[in-house]
Amino acid sequence: MASTLDLTPQTSARGVGSNADTIVYGYTAAGSAFERATRPDYFGWLEHVRAAAGCTRPIRLAGQLLTVDPSTSRVLDQRNTDGMPDAAIYTACGNRRATVCPSCAQTYQRDAYQLLRAGLIGGKGVPETVSQHPAVFPTFTAPSFGPVHVRVVKRHTCRDRKRCDCRPEPCHARRDTGLCEHGRPAVCWARHEPDDQVLGQPLCLDCYDHDHQVVWNLFSGELWHRTKQAAERHLAKLARRRGIPWVEVVTASGNTRMVPPVRLSHGKAAEFQARGAVHFHALVRLDGVDPTDPTAVVPPPAGFTVADLEDALRAAAGQVAFTTPGHPDRPEGWPIAWGEQVDIRPISLTGRGEVSDSMVAGYLAKYAAKSTEVTGHRSVRLDADSIGDYADPDGDHTARLIDACWRIGRPTSTPLPLSQRPRDRRPAPGFVERWECPDCGTHTRYAACPVCIAHRQATLDAQPASRPTANPYARLRRWAHMLGFGGHFLTKARRYSITFQLLRDNRVRFRRHEDQVDEHTGTVQAVDHPDDTTLVVGTLTFAGVGWHTTGDALLANTAAALARERRTTGREELAHELATVPAGTAPAAA
Repeated sequence: MASTLDLTPQTSARGVGSNADTIVYGYTAAGSAFERATRPDYFGWLEHVRAAAGCTRPIRLAGQLLTVDPSTSRVLDQRNTDGMPDAAIYTACGNRRATVCPSCAQTYQRDAYQLLRAGLIGGKGVPETVSQHPAVFPTFTAPSFGPVHVRVVKRHTCRDRKRCDCRPEPCHARRDTGLCEHGRPAVCWARHEPDDQVLGQPLCLDCYDHDHQVVWNLFSGELWHRTKQAAERHLAKLARRRGIPWVEVVTASGNTRMVPPVRLSHGKAAEFQARGAVHFHALVRLDGVDPTDPTAVVPPPAGFTVADLEDALRAAAGQVAFTTPGHPDRPEGWPIAWGEQVDIRPISLTGRGEVSDSMVAGYLAKYAAKSTEVTGHRSVRLDADSIGDYADPDGDHTARLIDACWRIGRPTSTPLPLSQRPRDRRPAPGFVERWECPDCGTHTRYAACPVCIAHRQATLDAQPASRPTANPYARLRRWAHMLGFGGHFLTKARRYSITFQLLRDNRVRFRRHEDQVDEHTGTVQAVDHPDDTTLVVGTLTFAGVGWHTTGDALLANTAAALARERRTTGREELAHELATVPAGTAPAAA
């Protein structure tokens, strides 16, 4: 992965190329970088920021670190950030979105790959017997909310789908009608290219059901949950018909209950389509149940095949549907169901099938680092001050989706906002003398300004609820920047695989001990031999976000980019060396 900043500033930057003799220190990236590099503690600063060197917006922490002996609780060492470079500790932001921080997103994507693939082939604490379990790769899509521009290739002849140059079918070739009810063309004879900007855009914005789409995005997580339950019920009935007895397990409270002999474990990634609707890619594995240890991962009973798992998921996707609670804009609610395009493919663990374990793990990990970029919309969480910049009921497709989120997610407990209620001009108890609001200038006789109250209420609607709310659509305002989808982009069952926290802890232990090499084996004592003799306790507080100067960002990102290039070159050389060594021999030790 390349650095997020240029290794060498462009010629338009002062101090490089055009006028190299004129360097304005502290005002340009080149000048501040040169000033930092000439300091005597420059290499110490590089080592200090190495953990967050590639991060676009690192988090700075201030405070002290205590090294404590766990057996005696005695403080062995005390360090304060005041004596460190920049008087702060730099830590990576950890953002998963590649458009926000490419470096942290790459780390997240690689962890996601290891997590997902371990659930298929084992390793990292997962038993290797999972490679014998039936596993499939299903894709569930959203239904149609209106015709959009699409690119459909019935038969691919290209080798690389990313650079597909196959001849597509006409977008919407219809001869029965030419105009929609709003007088706009309801047909499109164009054969769109893969990078065509109109892909995903409705043929008619007024015909498209934007309200239904954002509500579907909001309830898509519940739809997946019900689909998995329906598939497990289908498999339980299949086991009963085949005479496979149910398993008696002991619960955490000490009670015993009978459970089906099979269950599903999954890893799932959400992906935004160009039209702004999410669809799910999943890795679904069929497991058995151990009566002595319900948390163990064991193979399913003999007789269950990949075909049974595929039939269960396909039947569940076709029958699961529900209606959302009523809303003032639609008292009967919106129907929530899957679209007609449900693709389920078996996973090959030999690496020679159409869909292999490494292929699907990399596919899901890639989408775990993406968000709404494919729709052309990028923003942080919206509130009452910023919603007007993105929402427009008469705007483009994305603007109407955001407007639908904000409108449907409004508070529905009162019929009208306080500022729009009819005022009684007669004197009444509780009213005060006419006064002017110092914030907005409104003249009112209420004790509190009705305009500011409505504005503050709209701001609060975008904040997380402190307690469950009776309005099931209230979350739409909080997730308006995500077009209504408020779920996680990568989820997994508890028994499917390991956790992100375990991978991160192993990485921390490796970095702490990467300089300790065993003299006999020549291996790094990182994960297998952690140092547990002391305990590091930090009392750190938030000090800021981002680098102090653009020069610091340039130097840190350049150092991180060079380190990544060295590691990549080393891996390529090692792979080449291992590939050229004859079978049965080992390379000589360095």
